[in-house]
Amino acid sequence: MEKSKISVIQLFAMMFIFEMGTALVISYGIGAKKDAWLAILLGMCGGVLLFFIYYFLFRQYPNLTLTGYTKKIFGKYLGWIIGLLYVVFFMYASARTLRDFGDLLLSSTLPKTPLLAINLSFVLVMCYVLYLGIEVLGRTAEVFIVILFFFGIVGNFLVLVSGHVDLHNLQPFLESGWKPILTTTFPLTIFLPFGEMLVFIFLLPYLNRPELAKKVWLSALISSGLILSYTAGINIAVLSVGVVERSTFPLLSTIGKVALFEFIERLDVLVVYTFLITVFFKVSIFFYSAVMGMVDLFKLENLQQIILPSGFIVFFLSMTVASNSAEHIEEGLHLVNYYLSLPFFVIIPLIMLLVTIIRNRFKKGKWKSSVT
Repeated sequence: MEKSKISVIQLFAMMFIFEMGTALVISYGIGAKKDAWLAILLGMCGGVLLFFIYYFLFRQYPNLTLTGYTKKIFGKYLGWIIGLLYVVFFMYASARTLRDFGDLLLSSTLPKTPLLAINLSFVLVMCYVLYLGIEVLGRTAEVFIVILFFFGIVGNFLVLVSGHVDLHNLQPFLESGWKPILTTTFPLTIFLPFGEMLVFIFLLPYLNRPELAKKVWLSALISSGLILSYTAGINIAVLSVGVVERSTFPLLSTIGKVALFEFIERLDVLVVYTFLITVFFKVSIFFYSAVMGMVDLFKLENLQQIILPSGFIVFFLSMTVASNSAEHIEEGLHLVNYYLSLPFFVIIPLIMLLVTIIRNRFKKGKWKSSVT
């Protein structure tokens, strides 16, 4: 591990920006129709439940990373294999998120720019920042979270005063009943992005005040969930549910409605810059966790020596993960949620939790019997 330390504010900033990620811009939770905002709130509640599983494991092994947990709990060989699967999964998640960013730029601002140029530039910058260390990424997050809040306040103010917000688009409440809400909540809004915070287990050992990890994690999770729910509601109120369903990036369309005083318009740049910031940190944290896992599993001296080669792997995956944007989205909704997110975010951590509890009970009972 690095000798660097990150502060409580830096960890909160990274967690909050990570949670915004791609969910802020895509038609997140729209499977619940007009009640998408409610599906996101329920997903946040599910994320809180997952948090307690992750936090319990952190408290048991505060100086280890996730790959360390797997080896400690499942044994040397099985734990090593499960740890390697997590590394591959995080690399894949990093590549998918990078592809989301590339597709947005191609469809909005850089239609004639090759996807290769966009993704390669992104990866090179990311590798440079991570080569400097996790502390540099944390300090960068401190700066960019202020910029994000500024963009958010300005963008929301302009949308609200533009006169395009129609709350009737959100009515009636529970129009289609609870079924679409619950099927959207599980697995989509629970796993993306709240379950993905499992990745921060790799960063918690760097926290300079580990006793505050619980407060920081929960505050980042809840605040980001409320903002994502509000954003989904604003998108529907401005565009209507039908337009949001058909739109790949509805937040772009929402901000594009703003036209004030005949010169305040074409504010798409706010969304693009916001997406650039949130995706940069999400890709970087997924990527950094994967690299840290490789350092632990393969007993490497440091992570700097594999950052650039691993970055090119992420770049290659981002180019080949899908042949087009529609296939990429479809793959994410079905393959990733059920066959990857469910086992990696729920099943394996839950098994680790149960095994740890049973071992602790056994050791405690054994200790009591030896004392008596």
